[in-house]
Amino acid sequence: MELVNGRPEDTAGRLEKEIRTYDFLDSLGVAYQRIDHEAAMTMEACEEIDKMLDATICKNLFLCNRQETSFYLLMIPGDKKFKTKELSSQIGSARLSFAKDTYMEEFLDITPGSMSVLGLMNDKENRVQLLIDEDVLRGKYIGCHPCINTSSLRLRTEDLLQKIIPAMEHEPIFVKLGTQ
Repeated sequence: MELVNGRPEDTAGRLEKEIRTYDFLDSLGVAYQRIDHEAAMTMEACEEIDKMLDATICKNLFLCNRQETSFYLLMIPGDKKFKTKELSSQIGSARLSFAKDTYMEEFLDITPGSMSVLGLMNDKENRVQLLIDEDVLRGKYIGCHPCINTSSLRLRTEDLLQKIIPAMEHEPIFVKLGTQ
């Protein structure tokens, strides 16, 4: 594994949604570094990758309310515990649970194990509300997948907040978890 600048030179064998992610970042003039690796399905599998990225690595949780009418993408530090009740009270939503994989694919064009804030670029109808735990923003860099879990990106936190999220037109709600 090697940390390289920007998109892959050869895109043969890469999924269209991954290429679309690089096109999106490049169109915004966002600099990023990339590591290609074996599929990383869990936070544990990402440990070596995380060391190379030297960035805040997020758990990205895809949640919904009981009625499956409101959907959320929660960015939380990888080492932080998630408590449904704590988040529910902050966003004024009844009981939250993990959303079905079919919604993840339909709304964000992402499959399980590849969840990423960058998937919001595919949510043109704004069906998913972005939630960001304040601790995610403490580091200079954020690590995430380019909508596929065989690569990982390092983005400047400042670019995520000032360029990427505004371009995706998803106004985040900032939450503070882990206080209870």
